[in-house]
Amino acid sequence: MPACVFAQSKKPLDHTVYDGWQSIGVKTISNNGQWAAYTVTPQEGDATLVIRNLRNGQQVSVPRGSAPVITEDSRYVVFYIKPLFQDTRQARIKKKLPADMPKDSLGILELGQTSITRIPAVKSFKTPEKGSGLLAYLKEKPKDTSARATLVKPAPLKDGTADADDDAPGKPGGADAGDLVIMYLGKQQADTIKSVTSYTISKPGNRLVLVTNPPKKDSLAKPSVMLWDVASRKSNILSNGHGTFAQFSFDDNGQQLAYLGSRDSAKALQKFYALYYFKPGQDSARIAVTKSTQGIPAKWSVSEDGTLTFSRNGERLFFGTAPIPKPKDTTIVDFEVAKVDVWHYQDDYLQTMQLKNLDRELKRNYAAVYFPAQQRMVQLGDLSMENFLPGDEGNAAYGFGYTDANSRVALQWTGSTLKTGYAVNISTGERKPIKTEVDGTFFISPEARFILWFDQPEGQWHTYETATGTSRVISANIPARITDEEMDMPDYPRPYGVNGWQEHDKYVYINDRYDIWQVDPLAREAPVNLTKGEGRRQRTSFRILKLDRDERFYLPKQSLLLAAQNDSSKYGGLWSLKLQDKKGPQQLVMGPWSYSAVDKAKNADMYLFQRSNFSESPDVFAGADVAKAERISALNPQQQQYNWGTAELFSWNTYNGKTTEGILYKPEDFDPNKKYPVLIYFYEKLTDGLYTYQAPAPTPSRLNITFFVSRGYVVLAPDIRYETGRPGKSAYDYIVSGAEALAKNPWIDKANMGIQGQSWGGYQVCYLITATPLFKAAWAGAPVANMTSAYGGIRWESGMNRQFQYEHSQSRIGATLWDKPELYIENSPLFHIPKVTTPLAIMHNDADGAVPWYQGIEMFTAMRRLGKPVWMLNYNGEAHNLVQRQNRKDIQVREQQFFDHFLKGAPAPKWLSKGVPATEKGKDWGLDY
Repeated sequence: MPACVFAQSKKPLDHTVYDGWQSIGVKTISNNGQWAAYTVTPQEGDATLVIRNLRNGQQVSVPRGSAPVITEDSRYVVFYIKPLFQDTRQARIKKKLPADMPKDSLGILELGQTSITRIPAVKSFKTPEKGSGLLAYLKEKPKDTSARATLVKPAPLKDGTADADDDAPGKPGGADAGDLVIMYLGKQQADTIKSVTSYTISKPGNRLVLVTNPPKKDSLAKPSVMLWDVASRKSNILSNGHGTFAQFSFDDNGQQLAYLGSRDSAKALQKFYALYYFKPGQDSARIAVTKSTQGIPAKWSVSEDGTLTFSRNGERLFFGTAPIPKPKDTTIVDFEVAKVDVWHYQDDYLQTMQLKNLDRELKRNYAAVYFPAQQRMVQLGDLSMENFLPGDEGNAAYGFGYTDANSRVALQWTGSTLKTGYAVNISTGERKPIKTEVDGTFFISPEARFILWFDQPEGQWHTYETATGTSRVISANIPARITDEEMDMPDYPRPYGVNGWQEHDKYVYINDRYDIWQVDPLAREAPVNLTKGEGRRQRTSFRILKLDRDERFYLPKQSLLLAAQNDSSKYGGLWSLKLQDKKGPQQLVMGPWSYSAVDKAKNADMYLFQRSNFSESPDVFAGADVAKAERISALNPQQQQYNWGTAELFSWNTYNGKTTEGILYKPEDFDPNKKYPVLIYFYEKLTDGLYTYQAPAPTPSRLNITFFVSRGYVVLAPDIRYETGRPGKSAYDYIVSGAEALAKNPWIDKANMGIQGQSWGGYQVCYLITATPLFKAAWAGAPVANMTSAYGGIRWESGMNRQFQYEHSQSRIGATLWDKPELYIENSPLFHIPKVTTPLAIMHNDADGAVPWYQGIEMFTAMRRLGKPVWMLNYNGEAHNLVQRQNRKDIQVREQQFFDHFLKGAPAPKWLSKGVPATEKGKDWGLDY
């Protein structure tokens, strides 16, 4: 059968296909490279876990399996087994309490076997990060059973089930307490500890720390912090009695332990925490730091929100401190006092930002370090230097600190703050200023020999040598631009970034647009183009892929894997690069695909990655040679039943004399003898997504291109470049010229062209319909209609003022409202509403945290007053982009109905023809014809 006839027999996509469309959820590869595990996840419904032997292709599928973890020794895979989706859905419909909802089970599979151990009602599980042979899991709190905080005698597991004592009758322990089962994988042994509320495993898996909270009626048991030794299978009580304990942290060897604790009552108006420390040889944990410890600032205390971290060598313990907060005044009667926010022009942050970040600020803490051997502490951060990062994972003599104080008011119109950086001596707390008022970002090298920063106004990378205090410009001799070559916003161009360091901080790898440069942080050696200029010659960008999450730096003789994308063809690929090889990068694979989520086995040359393009789902591939990798998943076989589409580049000349391009999407059954309605979707630059798979899914707000192409539309997604001060005119120059160029093809129905955009795209939609009658229908999501009123508004999601966006960022005016009011008016659709002839649908939601929804209201009410066809959808309580799936499904139906009506002549549904009165809300959605 001819291909064209076969294609024409395929069905168009419809709204019933979404739930079953699949994607890859979690994927992982074993350290020895023999095993892969990944989840195949529908948009709505039950996932499937696939566990595959990469040597012989044999695999096991586990219905509803999720979150797989392959143990360090590559012998077991542990995972959750979710309840049936329908069971959970019915429980939600019946509004069951959390305790009555269906529970997860635990699955354990010995790799190479087919029999799965299933353990019901498991709340969580953990395996050691650097060890093997151990699994701990916490069972859900049982109903109507009791437990004592005592060790249950170990008993062999039978048939993969838990201890016989697990189901002993009694009543439950304290809140969220359950049985903790410690399994010794491969030994058929397990221990169970009752009434556990939390637990932590050391990296090597030699110890666990857990908190127990037995029921009050159990007079023989007390709440405790317990240390479990895996080798001896015995416990040691570190702290006994009531209290609050958290932030448990082992050192890398699993020997030392630290945690925070407070003995204050839960009802206490003030709670004071202490830092607890334990090492082998002690009979219990001792209190190391309190609010009275020498070195802690006056009226400060250990913060319950500080993160505990041992240095890599275990000689230092980093924690947080904070000023003691005032106790709550219990004499205040809530309904008799005013509730007011006081805005002050000298406040560091606007009140909106203060309120948005209130919880974070209440939990703000400042770095301190404790030296166990010396039993002393040093305060590192404070109110004048809020941020601190230790060097060399805490081993180095220096760390890095910074503050952006005294520049926060200007955040309102600049969008960023100026930072002052310090090299901090970890032993003494002494600070050495590095650089003040840096408009850029600081980094610390892996071994803390250097502080690296980028100065945006200068456009150069700098280093500060911690040992000598010497600062240097290190990128000036790179004979290529290292900042965004296509920057078209009224601000300093951003750098292309750094790609890591070589061992001993010998070199730092700096990106230009295409290539990678090896740069001497001491600025003694000339920069070396690691990729030999191949990137710029081929217009292909190269970036190093970090394949080992524990890798802190690259070794001199290391072979690296590079991600690549060609600017012209948009082909994606993977290349290899040996750091000491003069050959430069070597192509492994390059083609009309997008490569993503690349993983490598830790101890073997075996790769796992996803590959896709517009027509091929992002399936999982595996192989030692990425060019010959085998596809091991088969997502969405049902796609073959549907009329899909094709994607290609389309070029044209714009009205301002520039050459640009966009992605042209056509139906799979495209017939050049037909005429097709057109939809144009845009934002800024989209052509890098030429080989991106777009699943048919209910949209958060953007155009679902695959869906409309399947149903007989041609879609154009153009790239746009902007002129400062004239973003609206720039959009016109690129989008309208693209529409006219496309319309020269005989298979385009020029009389039926529509446009759709969201956010910045939504603004451009509103502007375009004031500038041209070319488009027969337009859909704008969350648009700015009036730049004069939007300029001083608030981005409620962050609490930030919007001024920076117009002066320096996406809106691209490049001046204040009072300096260039004519530009704000010229670029605001609201001031040109009388010119509109195109029907417009607006989506703007009342909880939009990016563009205030009054912008949509201004556009709607202006067009309504002039009798121009306009509709507005407000999804109650929704954000800038729709989050709730039911709302996404609804808008997808409405978008299809809207464009089908205006561009295909389909009947108008009720919401378009008559609307939906408030009295019918929740009864009639207006989707019927």
